[in-house]
Amino acid sequence: MSRDLAPLSPRALSRRRAIEARIGEFVELRRELHQRPELAFQEQETSERLAGLLRGWGYDVASGLAGTGLVASLTRGSGSRILGLRADMDALPIQETTGLDWASVNQGVSHACGHDGHMAILLAAARWLAEEGEFSGVLRLILQPAEEIGAGAKKMIEEGLFTRFPVDAVFGLHNWPGVPVGKFGFVTGPAMASVDLAEVRIKGQGGHGAEPHETIDPVLAAAHVVTALQSIVSRNVDPREMAVVTVGAIHGGAAANVIPEFVDLRLSLRAFTPENRAFLQERVPAVIKAAAAVFGAEAEVRLKTGFPSLINPAAQIAFAQEAAEEALGPEAVLTDFRPRTASEDFAYMLQARPGAYLFVGIGEGAPLHSPAYRFNDAILAPAATFWAALAERFLQESPA
Repeated sequence: MSRDLAPLSPRALSRRRAIEARIGEFVELRRELHQRPELAFQEQETSERLAGLLRGWGYDVASGLAGTGLVASLTRGSGSRILGLRADMDALPIQETTGLDWASVNQGVSHACGHDGHMAILLAAARWLAEEGEFSGVLRLILQPAEEIGAGAKKMIEEGLFTRFPVDAVFGLHNWPGVPVGKFGFVTGPAMASVDLAEVRIKGQGGHGAEPHETIDPVLAAAHVVTALQSIVSRNVDPREMAVVTVGAIHGGAAANVIPEFVDLRLSLRAFTPENRAFLQERVPAVIKAAAAVFGAEAEVRLKTGFPSLINPAAQIAFAQEAAEEALGPEAVLTDFRPRTASEDFAYMLQARPGAYLFVGIGEGAPLHSPAYRFNDAILAPAATFWAALAERFLQESPA
């Protein structure tokens, strides 16, 4: 017996070996899903494929929530507890450049965030739980559309996710490049940032590039706006806290000798706390308008509210970590994992129900949302084993 398996209980060891023994079919499923990615709210083929598999394993599957979303339920015994496990289904509008044999066949669309892996992980756990799981209660699998645009979770909830399909707790996970393969990260409190977007137009007065004194130059004003925005976090946010203001796009003019009428900017705002989020929503437009006014320009700011920070309750994150240690051994848990400044609409689910969101490493490689990103199939078995252990543990314990 290998050293990493030695500390496991007989049940944990049996579970792990059984899932590993048949993980090959879920590697194939993951690669099949990878080849045929679908954008947000268009995951029809994906949804039908997963629904068919789950029904074949004995799950009661409800489809059509938020258009393409699924809720698959499995009831066993007389237990009253209900657990939700969520995976996201949508892909990104990114042209894949991996060159893999199973690369996307859909032009300009790819699973560059690993949602194909998240689905395969959940399905591998689902099959084992249906065939060999020992629990009493209700297991619900939530297959969510449109995570990438921050709309799927909210829409599912608005359409009755937790009223039609109640749960006592809901858990989710995400793969993460740059973290050791198969190692799990747990964060108590803010684990991922809120996100809001801003569309900005700096309006000036165009004219000939040779006569700038007869114009109001929106390019100059926009340059100073970008610089002024950098002072918000550095001088207004407590350095022990997190906030990010990013100017991701700036467009204005078309010729070297013409001063344009306007310049457009696109911003993203992120924070860990609701207080800092509210501050950015107020301060960013104020700074933009004031900086533009210095040069005689006017600024129009349209704030597009995104979704909140993802905050893990202490009790549920501790429960999830204990499940990982029980299933895979304490060495599978990272002790120094830190919050991520990306965003996740699973935050809406955690606002509605107790639960937790965690991370699993896929090793070194291209980052998420990169055309060169590659999911690592080596994490399918340990992550599925974790889901299976967490489900058994939750649906065997008495409510606290």
